[in-house]
Formats: sequence, C-alpha cells, structure tokens
Amino acid sequence: MAEHIESVMITTEQIKEAVSRIAKQVTEDYKGKDLVLLTVLKGSLPFAADLMREIDLPLTVDFVRLSSYGNLSYSSGKVTMRDGYFPPVEGKDVLVVEDIIDTGLTLSYLSEEMMNKGAASVKICTLLNKAARREKPVKVDYLGFEIENEFVIGYGLDYDERYRNLPYIGILKLDD
Repeated sequence: MAEHIESVMITTEQIKEAVSRIAKQVTEDYKGKDLVLLTVLKGSLPFAADLMREIDLPLTVDFVRLSSYGNLSYSSGKVTMRDGYFPPVEGKDVLVVEDIIDTGLTLSYLSEEMMNKGAASVKICTLLNKAARREKPVKVDYLGFEIENEFVIGYGLDYDERYRNLPYIGILKLDD
C-alpha cells in the first residue's frame, strides 16, 4: 500500500501516546459517572477500541452510523442516521468518539440529538481535528491532533472503504 501514501502524517507511536493521554484525562474526568462511549462508525472503531482499553473505569460502549457524504466525496450538508438506530442515552454521560472532525455537521447534529434524547452530558473526543474545514461550530473536549486540510487515511480513515487497516495516519497520494 505504500505506493498510495504520499507521506506519513502521524506515526503509530504518536497515535498510541495520544490515546494514552486522552484515556488518562477521560478516566479522571468521568470518575463516578455513568459513562457511555458512543462510537461513530466505521472510521472511529480502531480509535475507540484502543481508547476504551486504556480508560480505567466501568463504561458501556454503543455505536451509531451517520453520514453527511452519502456516495459523494464531499459533504452533502445533510446528516442522516443510517440503520435508524439511536442508542438509549437518557441520564447518561456520553462521550462521542470520532476519528476526524472537519465540517462539524455530523457532530453538531449528533450532540443536539443526544441532548434532545435526555443525555446527562455530551462531550466530544476526536483523534483528528481539521478546523480549516469547519462549517458548524463544535466544541472538542478531548483531542489527539490538529491537522491541516489534507486527505488522510489509515487507523480507521478510508478512501473508498480502503486503507482503514493502516496502523498510522498517512496522506493519500492523489493522481494528478
């Protein structure tokens, strides 16, 4: 797969260090709370799996499938709940685990929906934040890395459902 990678942006070791740092802070912040890690599928799965193993608290895990891209390579501007499943969050402290935040449309929608469904609190944890693409404001509570406006793949992030299995974050080599 190396021929498809322009460069490695974030190494496997840097990811591990960020996950550990975030997990320690989450453990401290959520002591004594009813924590739910709400993972946004599919891209966040590796990050959420590593993160939950390092959080030293009892917690539950749930998943949502949302999309603002559909079959496009750019956001349609409309977020849809795929599969129609919305986890029970009433009275719970929800930590949304996301792989990357760019436009903010998905996280803005999801946060509002969880509060409308009675969550005690909603916080956002993302591995990557691409603030340059932001269309809707999103408060990021736990952050791995700020990144530039590059098309990145690996560690759950994909291009056409491929490259999720890379152990690092790379910049996709685009054909000219």
